[in-house]
Amino acid sequence: MGRDEHLVDVGGVTLCVDAAGPPDAPVLLLAHGGACSLDAWPDDLVSWLARDRRVIRFDWRDTGRSTTWPPGEPGYGLPDLAGDLVGVLDAEGVASAHLVGLSMGGAAAQLVALDHPDRVRTLTLVSATPGVPGREADDLPSSDPDLFAASPPEPDWSDDAAVVAYLVEEERPFQRGGFDADVERVIAERTVARATDIRSRTNHGVMDGGPSWRARLGEIRVPTLVVHGADDPMFPLAHGRALADEIPGAELLVVPGAGHGVPPRRAWPVLVEGLLRHTATDPSHRAAGTA
Repeated sequence: MGRDEHLVDVGGVTLCVDAAGPPDAPVLLLAHGGACSLDAWPDDLVSWLARDRRVIRFDWRDTGRSTTWPPGEPGYGLPDLAGDLVGVLDAEGVASAHLVGLSMGGAAAQLVALDHPDRVRTLTLVSATPGVPGREADDLPSSDPDLFAASPPEPDWSDDAAVVAYLVEEERPFQRGGFDADVERVIAERTVARATDIRSRTNHGVMDGGPSWRARLGEIRVPTLVVHGADDPMFPLAHGRALADEIPGAELLVVPGAGHGVPPRRAWPVLVEGLLRHTATDPSHRAAGTA
């Protein structure tokens, strides 16, 4: 798939943006998880969505070609990342978009839906948790204690091949039965090739989460679809159910055999169908129910 990568200025921060699909189609703005560049959205999936939607994805701060900070010293917090979503829409001349947020991106998307509801046509939350990740879900199941223990040892960051292998294996415990080594290798190779400073991606794990907002989820009024893997080891399924319960009118789509992250390729037909229905112009055609 060809890319339309370009750099935009968002409040003095440079972000790399990629757009695909018909220019006059409804816009899907994709926001991936922590430490992930735009490459983490598989090209084949984006191409499928781009048949009927204008799909915009971007490199978070500290990933890809966007502005980086020294490792361990992020000069921003999660609320700033939520502001970047609005900034990308401004830079692309988009008044409002269908916002799709995954994990950390789902947290930022919740904030945008709360604080800038006029910019969000619909909200889709994938592998997400209610409120500030790691801070507002004490009533919900914790992450699998073996999840991070299964991570590979840190690589020599100057050795591109070693970093690619590390990034592939880093994903394995998160995705459980949905892990696809071929897909992850392509993503890892592009992630390394495009990164200004690959080590800076770790800043997302130490940034400030900002003020709590879970208690405000009932204020969200945009149509919301929650997509959650049945075997998510990071945010077990109860987190997705809580989001669907706490956001008025939200629908839940459970993906069997999926872990944390973009659902596996075998589930893409269900995911694409659900997203297209949910983001249809006619509200009666929006996604509903569980699968």
